[in-house]
Amino acid sequence: MTFPCFTSSQTDPRARGKELGTHLRKRIVANLTGYTELFAVAGARPAQVRAWGERALDRSAAWAPSLAEEMAGIAAGAGLDPWQVAVVNARTEILAGIDAVGHGECSTSVVLPEQGPPRTVQTWDWHDHLRDAPMLWELEPRPGHVVRTFTEAGVLAKIGVNTAGLGVHFNILRHVTDTAETGVPVHLIARRILDEAATVEEAADIARSAPVSASSVITAVTDGGAASIEISPAGVAVIPPGPDGVLQHCNHFLDADLAAGERHATERPGTYDRLRHLHDHVEALSDADLNARALAMLAHAPDDAPVCAHPDLTQPLNQRWETLATIGLDLAAGRLRVHQGGPCQVTEATWQTF
Repeated sequence: MTFPCFTSSQTDPRARGKELGTHLRKRIVANLTGYTELFAVAGARPAQVRAWGERALDRSAAWAPSLAEEMAGIAAGAGLDPWQVAVVNARTEILAGIDAVGHGECSTSVVLPEQGPPRTVQTWDWHDHLRDAPMLWELEPRPGHVVRTFTEAGVLAKIGVNTAGLGVHFNILRHVTDTAETGVPVHLIARRILDEAATVEEAADIARSAPVSASSVITAVTDGGAASIEISPAGVAVIPPGPDGVLQHCNHFLDADLAAGERHATERPGTYDRLRHLHDHVEALSDADLNARALAMLAHAPDDAPVCAHPDLTQPLNQRWETLATIGLDLAAGRLRVHQGGPCQVTEATWQTF
């Protein structure tokens, strides 16, 4: 099993978006439908969702006009209104606005060895009814600068790499200052970092420039360093690796000041169990072989940390979580290595290089 791939041939943002929207219309519409169902189950009214989408589009246009143009192009190609594509890109912001909670989510590990390239791996957990949303997308935002991203249909970016030697991992966070006053979608921050940044410092500066309404952490990695960039309406914090070169993150804040406003402390205590699992398996997560690193993430609830998640089908769809992908970055090649599913399904033959 592999994820669908798309390579853009257009360089103009609106034309690039329209090309993507035309080719992946059914998948994008299905993704919007899946999120519409999720928002409804979580308590959002259709008028609220539209208002949030329109506001996200306005905020995006003010912060990154070319990305707003690209969303408008996707909408044109997919036969949707621009606000509908903005809704999919702002799903983190909408869920924060609804005050939706859950117990799944992602685990990221980065190890910077004394010799050799960074060794990274993350699990990506999301709602199981959206398992057909992920895709791989290659684009060239400017001549000679290629971006490859694992994302969702219609979403401008998530986890990815660029040919300037920078990659990003991505985890959702929750903070008491998260608000329904929709700001710049965090997924657009990831995309702009991939489009523009070549260093961790440049990535952090881009994150600081975005007025946000919801929280996430983008872990930026280069051959020379790494940092987890914690983003919230209360501010941005940059978490460096430890002296041993290890940088690991789940779904709670590590910065002391931002952690004072932590929302997952009681809502998703599994995030702490997962981070302890990563800490306890640093040796295997330092392995040069991605397959070995992925297997180090193999842990199931209830007997162990829920790093590898499987949905409880007795729960409503907004409380069903599944590890939909396991991903590593190959910065030297400017490539992603992606496995469809969780660590318990990984073999040497299941990796997709993109």
